[in-house]
Amino acid sequence: MQSISKKESDVNAPEKIFIADVQAFADARNIAIDDVGIRGLRYPLTVAGRDGAAQATVAEVELTVGLAPEVKGTHMSRFVELMEGWQVPLSAAALGHLARAMLERLGAERGAISLSFPYFIRKTAPVSGVQSLLDYQAAARAIAAADGSVETRLTLTAPVTSLCPCSKEISAYGAHNQRSHVTIEAVVDARTHDLVYEELAAIAEQGASCEIYGLLKRPDEKYVTERAYDNPKFVEDLVRDIALALDAHPAIRAYVVEAENFESIHNHSAYARIARSK
Repeated sequence: MQSISKKESDVNAPEKIFIADVQAFADARNIAIDDVGIRGLRYPLTVAGRDGAAQATVAEVELTVGLAPEVKGTHMSRFVELMEGWQVPLSAAALGHLARAMLERLGAERGAISLSFPYFIRKTAPVSGVQSLLDYQAAARAIAAADGSVETRLTLTAPVTSLCPCSKEISAYGAHNQRSHVTIEAVVDARTHDLVYEELAAIAEQGASCEIYGLLKRPDEKYVTERAYDNPKFVEDLVRDIALALDAHPAIRAYVVEAENFESIHNHSAYARIARSK
């Protein structure tokens, strides 16, 4: 067999060259950066739901870390690598683990991950029983520190119906009602409990005059109209009743609840907010 010289064997080998890591260079300005990273990244993921179910969606993602004053830049590609390696459904606990992994991967002392995505819940009409999907806007955020602590927040905006108690009281017949948005942001104690978006949706909807459905038949329409009429609520009632339910939930350490009524008799909204730590 003809021998191949070392020189010939190296002809097609890739050239080994030094590539400078510019981000790791020292910076002489001595100014720390609070948050640096990427935003606007769209990525597919699954979300943990009720009874162990998982739902596929697409999230808009922001990942940031704090940067020490002596370091020139962070490694942006590592944020995308982090998302590439994430294979488990999104939950408060899973997001906390990912945030810790991000600090380790980037060599950072603190950092945050935020995700925003549509979430669908299958609803059953109250009389006919027909089923349909209703879309909600969901979000999740984890803030991690080098000491291992993580604060995780789950947020859901639920569309609901509210009917004005004042209108009902002063009118000989009828009352004005409107579609409203209830937004719940819950700080979750993921060490002992977990929380799914269906729970937040149920809390928001039970505090409203009536739920909203994607598909209704005539008997259902009669039901929701009369249900709202029998259950009038000001925007103040919405946030107070929902706050009571959030106070009682064992997985929630703190929360913000907001309600916005898109008024049917005004060209402005009615709004209320409660923020509380338990």
